[in-house]
Amino acid sequence: MSDLHVDFLGKRLAGPVIPASGTFGFGEEYADMYDLSVLGGICSKGLTLNGKYGNEGERLYETPAGLINSIGLQNPGVRHFIDEELPRMLTLGTTVFANLGGGCIEDYEEGARLLSETDVDFIELNISCPNVKQGGIAYGIRPDSAKEVVSRVKAVCKKPLVVKLSPQAEDIARMAAACVEAGADALSLVNTFQACAIDIERRKPVFNNLFAGLSGPAVKPIALRMVWQAVGAVDVPVIGLGGITTGADALEFIMAGAAAVQVGTANFMDPRAGGRITAEIGEWMDRHGVKNLDEIRGCARG
Repeated sequence: MSDLHVDFLGKRLAGPVIPASGTFGFGEEYADMYDLSVLGGICSKGLTLNGKYGNEGERLYETPAGLINSIGLQNPGVRHFIDEELPRMLTLGTTVFANLGGGCIEDYEEGARLLSETDVDFIELNISCPNVKQGGIAYGIRPDSAKEVVSRVKAVCKKPLVVKLSPQAEDIARMAAACVEAGADALSLVNTFQACAIDIERRKPVFNNLFAGLSGPAVKPIALRMVWQAVGAVDVPVIGLGGITTGADALEFIMAGAAAVQVGTANFMDPRAGGRITAEIGEWMDRHGVKNLDEIRGCARG
C-alpha cells in the first residue's frame, strides 16, 4: 500500500488531511465515527485570548455550492482550552494544531506564549482577524501589518508557527513572502472569502454584520490558484485548503505543491470526510503506482 505520511516541520504526520479550524470542534465528537489516527492532525476551533460569545443573528447560510458563516470566533478562550479541551485532544492519536486569533497584537502574543507552554504540536496563526486598534482592517490584508504581527508572535512562540492567510490579501504572493520573512515556519491558505446573502422575504441582509465568510466547493478553483502562487513565492511548507471534498480535490492541491491539505466545509456534509478523503488519496496512489506523496508533490508545476 502507498505511504501517506507527511514530514512536516519536524513531525511525522500520519496522512496529508487535517480537519480545518472551526469545522471539527476539538475533535472529540468525531472519535466514534472513524479512526482519527489516520489524519495528519486536528486543527482546534479558533481561539482568542479571552472567550467570545460570537455574533448574534443568523450564523450559517447554505449556498448552492458552499456555506456562508458568520460565527464570530465563538470560543472558550485560550486558558479554558489549555485546561479543559487540550487534554482530551491529546488522547485522539494525532497531532494538534492550535488555531489562534486576536483583535490586537498583544492578545496574539499572550495567546502564543501560553500555548507555547503546552503540548500542542503547532500554532496556526489566523491573521484574518480585524485589528481593533486600526479601524478593524484585518491583519491579513496588507503585508506590512501581517509582517508586524507575525514577527512579534514569532518572538514569543516556542512552537512551529503556521500562518493562515486570508484571500482578502492585496497580493497573496507578497503576503506569503512577507509572513515567511517575519518568521513563519509554514503557511496555510486560504481562509473564507468575503460574501453576502439577502433574505428576499425580509428584504434585508441575512447576516447582522452584512458580510460573512464563504467556503465550500465554489471557492476551490480560486483557492487552488492562490495556493499555487504562495508555493511559488516561498520556500516553507504550504498547507492548502478551500473547497476540498474529495481525494481528487486534495490531490490537485498536492500536485500544485501543497505539503498537506485542510478540509473544512466537507466535515458538515460528511462527518467522516477526513477519513474518506484520506482513503481516496491512497486508492488513487495505489492505482497509479505512486508509492509516496513526495513523488507527486508539485508535479503539476513542471
